[in-house]
Amino acid sequence: MSDARSRAGAGDPGLARARTSLAWTRTALSFAAIGGVILKRDLAAGFVVLALSCLVWMVGRMARVPGQVRPRPGRLLVITIVVTAVALVALMLVLLGPESGGLRL
Repeated sequence: MSDARSRAGAGDPGLARARTSLAWTRTALSFAAIGGVILKRDLAAGFVVLALSCLVWMVGRMARVPGQVRPRPGRLLVITIVVTAVALVALMLVLLGPESGGLRL
């Protein structure tokens, strides 16, 4: 049975792209859910996380190009920069947010 599955996977190269697209969508939905929870406590931080969820979703849509086997290096650079920026904004919200009491060393 595993042989049949491997042949089916090899015959449909679009499965990897579909899984990647679903992963980006799941990540954006997770950001939106966390933003909704944060919104109950702090409006500014909640709106920042909600905006980041839109950004994550748009980057995920940009990563998928129909008919293209490998993404272009320019697209990968943009995705890398946006993911790093999202991580830095999240780190700043955690360290410098109103609930944290400021950065303590």
